[in-house]
Amino acid sequence: MAKKQRVGDKISSLNVFLGILMTLISVIYVIPIVLVVVNSFKSKVYINDKEHFFKLPTEESYIGFQNYLEGAEKIDIAHSFLNTVIITIGSVAAIVLFCSMTAWYISRVKNYFTHFLYMLFAISMIVPFQMVMYPLSKVADELNLNNPVSIILVYLGFGAGLAVFMFAGFVKSIPLEIEEAAMIDGCSPIATFFRVVLPIMKPTAITVSILQAMWIWNDYLLPYLVLKKDYKTIPIAIQYLKGGFGSVEWGHMMAMLTVSIIPIIVFYIVCQKYIIKGVVAGAVKG
Repeated sequence: MAKKQRVGDKISSLNVFLGILMTLISVIYVIPIVLVVVNSFKSKVYINDKEHFFKLPTEESYIGFQNYLEGAEKIDIAHSFLNTVIITIGSVAAIVLFCSMTAWYISRVKNYFTHFLYMLFAISMIVPFQMVMYPLSKVADELNLNNPVSIILVYLGFGAGLAVFMFAGFVKSIPLEIEEAAMIDGCSPIATFFRVVLPIMKPTAITVSILQAMWIWNDYLLPYLVLKKDYKTIPIAIQYLKGGFGSVEWGHMMAMLTVSIIPIIVFYIVCQKYIIKGVVAGAVKG
């Protein structure tokens, strides 16, 4: 009994230590976001002052929502926000739908073609974007993929590798007998997928959606290379707050950064419980 108690005390102490360590790491990650939000309510003079940068707004430095209003007017935030929403929702929907179907086909049809196809998706994850970005921009321009709707195809191509890999791993944990029972009841393969397989894959689908949405929403380089200048996403529009000779409207930029991160943070907080369900569901077969 005494030995078990000592082991229990060691485990308890380790848990406390890990809890403190994870808390400190979390604080380190959160501090930059807090500084951006806090300074978005200060005037430019106080933001540029190192002494006041790390302090909360005072009566002298606080200017309310002035930075938000002026920044939104300068970069036409409504138009940029709409473009970003269209691209993100469309791309995530396409990735989840087509990649889940592809993963199901690859996992259930065993032949050399599906094995080769799976390897192609896996290899695509290790190809750096910098290797293909210039040919990509040329091809996208030639095929008129340089607008918020057509760029969804480009994101589908780049997001398919990870999505297919995750979906395929989950499909292997689904008992084949469930699909066979549905087909015996008269379901076609398409009906079996949408009525039986896809609902079971919901936790993984939401996990993939969160990962892809965070990437696409915050992506700067791909839209900058592919989209026409008339179509600006939020990350691109924020860069236009830089003036000549390296001058930056820090108040406006921090306000717009705050606006850009709020939707994706809310989306993550709302959906994070499904990530846990996805991990648990994938760990238990059947």
